[in-house]
Amino acid sequence: MKKDLKMYWKKNLSLMVVLLSIWAIVSYGFGIIFVEQLNAIKIAGFPLGFWFAQQGAIYIFVVLIFIYYFIMKKVDEEYDVHE
Repeated sequence: MKKDLKMYWKKNLSLMVVLLSIWAIVSYGFGIIFVEQLNAIKIAGFPLGFWFAQQGAIYIFVVLIFIYYFIMKKVDEEYDVHE
Protein backbone atom coordinates (compact mmCIF):
# COMPACT_ATOMS: atom_id res chain seq x y z
CA MET A 1 0.00 0.00 0.00
CA LYS A 2 2.82 2.41 0.88
CA LYS A 3 4.44 1.81 -2.52
CA ASP A 4 1.14 2.55 -4.22
CA LEU A 5 0.85 5.87 -2.41
CA LYS A 6 4.39 6.81 -3.45
CA MET A 7 3.51 6.12 -7.08
CA TYR A 8 0.29 8.08 -6.68
CA TRP A 9 2.15 11.13 -5.39
CA LYS A 10 4.84 10.73 -8.02
CA LYS A 11 2.16 10.86 -10.74
CA ASN A 12 0.48 13.80 -9.02
CA LEU A 13 3.70 15.81 -8.75
CA SER A 14 4.77 14.94 -12.29
CA LEU A 15 1.45 16.15 -13.64
CA MET A 16 1.68 19.38 -11.64
CA VAL A 17 5.22 20.06 -12.89
CA VAL A 18 4.15 19.56 -16.51
CA LEU A 19 1.02 21.70 -16.22
CA LEU A 20 2.74 24.51 -14.30
CA SER A 21 5.60 24.47 -16.81
CA ILE A 22 3.10 24.93 -19.63
CA TRP A 23 1.52 27.82 -17.75
CA ALA A 24 4.91 29.42 -17.07
CA ILE A 25 5.88 29.18 -20.73
CA VAL A 26 2.56 30.67 -21.82
CA SER A 27 2.43 33.47 -19.24
CA TYR A 28 6.12 34.40 -19.08
CA GLY A 29 7.29 33.27 -22.50
CA PHE A 30 4.38 34.38 -24.66
CA GLY A 31 3.50 37.44 -22.58
CA ILE A 32 7.04 38.82 -22.07
CA ILE A 33 9.85 37.05 -23.94
CA PHE A 34 8.23 36.36 -27.33
CA VAL A 35 5.85 39.34 -27.26
CA GLU A 36 7.48 41.16 -30.18
CA GLN A 37 7.24 38.13 -32.48
CA LEU A 38 3.66 37.42 -31.41
CA ASN A 39 2.62 41.05 -31.86
CA ALA A 40 3.16 40.61 -35.60
CA ILE A 41 0.04 38.41 -35.55
CA LYS A 42 -3.26 40.24 -35.05
CA ILE A 43 -6.50 38.69 -33.86
CA ALA A 44 -9.61 40.88 -33.97
CA GLY A 45 -7.31 43.89 -34.33
CA PHE A 46 -5.28 43.14 -31.20
CA PRO A 47 -1.65 41.97 -31.22
CA LEU A 48 -1.38 38.33 -30.11
CA GLY A 49 1.44 39.10 -27.62
CA PHE A 50 -0.73 41.71 -25.92
CA TRP A 51 -3.62 39.25 -25.77
CA PHE A 52 -1.47 36.57 -24.11
CA ALA A 53 -0.13 39.07 -21.59
CA GLN A 54 -3.59 40.38 -20.69
CA GLN A 55 -5.96 37.42 -21.03
CA GLY A 56 -4.39 34.40 -22.69
CA ALA A 57 -2.37 33.26 -19.69
CA ILE A 58 -5.48 33.37 -17.50
CA TYR A 59 -7.52 31.33 -19.99
CA ILE A 60 -4.72 28.79 -20.32
CA PHE A 61 -4.49 28.52 -16.52
CA VAL A 62 -8.22 27.81 -16.22
CA VAL A 63 -8.00 25.15 -18.96
CA LEU A 64 -5.03 23.57 -17.16
CA ILE A 65 -7.06 23.42 -13.94
CA PHE A 66 -9.74 21.40 -15.73
CA ILE A 67 -7.12 19.15 -17.32
CA TYR A 68 -5.61 18.54 -13.86
CA TYR A 69 -9.04 17.75 -12.43
CA PHE A 70 -9.94 15.19 -15.10
CA ILE A 71 -6.55 13.47 -15.09
CA MET A 72 -6.37 13.32 -11.29
CA LYS A 73 -9.89 11.95 -11.15
CA LYS A 74 -8.70 8.96 -13.21
CA VAL A 75 -5.50 8.62 -11.15
CA ASP A 76 -7.53 8.74 -7.91
CA GLU A 77 -9.72 5.90 -9.15
CA GLU A 78 -6.69 3.94 -10.34
CA TYR A 79 -5.11 4.08 -6.87
CA ASP A 80 -8.44 3.79 -5.04
CA VAL A 81 -8.14 7.11 -3.22
CA HIS A 82 -11.24 8.69 -4.69
CA GLU A 83 -14.13 9.86 -2.56
